Amino acid sequence: MTYWLFKSEANTWSWDQQVARGDAGEEWDGVRNYQARNNMRAMQIGERGFFYHSLKEKAIVGIVEVIALAHPDSTTDDPRWECVDIKAVAPVPNPVTLEMCKNDPRLADMVLVNNSRLSVQPVSDAEWAMICELGGVRP
Repeated sequence: MTYWLFKSEANTWSWDQQVARGDAGEEWDGVRNYQARNNMRAMQIGERGFFYHSLKEKAIVGIVEVIALAHPDSTTDDPRWECVDIKAVAPVPNPVTLEMCKNDPRLADMVLVNNSRLSVQPVSDAEWAMICELGGVRP
């Protein structure tokens, strides 16, 4: 399985808001970065991702699942921009901070550590397992 990380400012779209959408999920709209858009184009239904609060909290707080393939972003008429839909799956019991990731040598190559500005990014299998372990997520 391929894993991902979705970043959001909590005051714009929070984990609690994502959870409130239930199984209907929500478009991951408003992304205006080609690399992030291309990452969404590569996603398959059922793939999992971390939900990351950026800015103040800077922590992985939840796990989401892709529920719709890349499609036109409803927040723009520009055909270049696409998004996927995601739904909340489970909270991360012990949020994993950016600082924790940066201080763990096993995560030294993680995109979050090296390019923390990218809003939608891949996560390797090993990184996924390590973050789940750090966050108290049961397999």
